[in-house]
Parts: sequence; C-alpha cells; structure tokens
Amino acid sequence: MDQNYHVGVVGSGTSTQELYSLARQIGHEIGKRGWTLICGGLGGIMEGASRGCFEAGGMTVGLLPGLRKEQANPYIRLPIPTGLGEGRNLLVVRAADILVAISGGHGTLSEIALALKTGKKVVGIRSFENIEGVIRAATPEDVLQILEDNGLNFLSNPNLFM
Repeated sequence: MDQNYHVGVVGSGTSTQELYSLARQIGHEIGKRGWTLICGGLGGIMEGASRGCFEAGGMTVGLLPGLRKEQANPYIRLPIPTGLGEGRNLLVVRAADILVAISGGHGTLSEIALALKTGKKVVGIRSFENIEGVIRAATPEDVLQILEDNGLNFLSNPNLFM
C-alpha cells in the first residue's frame, strides 16, 4: 500500500514483557511499511508499539493525556499534549484509519467502543476479541495481513471522517 495509512495501536499503559514484545513486533511492521503509528504516547503497549515503529524508521504520534510533551515515551517522534486525560482516547480513535487493540483494560475498551461506534475497524489480539465487530487476530502476522488485505477499504470508508 502506497498511502500513508494511520494505524492506531491501543493497549494498557503497563504490560508484561511478552505483551510489550508483541506490541513492539507489530509496531516494527507498521513502521517498515511506512505507515504512521498513532497511540496515547505513554508506556506499556503504547511504548512497545512506538519503539518497534521508531526502530523501523516509521513515524510515531503520541496523543498525550497531560500538558507536557516530556510525558511521552522516548520513541514518540511527534508528541501532542492534549490536557484531556482519558478524553484523549477519542482523539486517538479519530486520528487513526484503523485500530489495533493489544490486551488492555477500561481505557482500551473505551477506544474500541468509540472506533466501532464511528464505523472504524478494530483488530484485536489478546484484547476483547469477544466483542461484536472486533476482528480477531491470533498472531502479529494475522494483524498485518488484515491491515494489508483491507487497508484501502478502511481508507475509503466515508464514515471514518464523520
């Protein structure tokens, strides 16, 4: 895909090493393809995905809950302080063409709900796969295959920009 695809990666601000590595692998593949990674900019899953994307030379955007750019993890190229707390979850969803949910808790659940409500696709890996509308992925390869197979459909969906 030649277009600059914006992939939102959401998940918990804390994570196990296994989930961090999973996020890092997915982030690396996003960066390798020249896509932009959008996330909440903090630690855990967000940091793992950002790190992978950053290491692959990709663009990482962090929509931060607070007012200081310095709150961003070290792999965020473009930190954007919002001062909105958890309200910034809506901005993450709106800025992304599609969401990839990796594990997570209530904040991740809110992002999934907002994405589905606005007609965006959500790919879940170890994250709320039982929610109607979440596309289940078992491996990072599944996630990337779903993104590649359907990317242009996501970009052309008129509901994305409501």
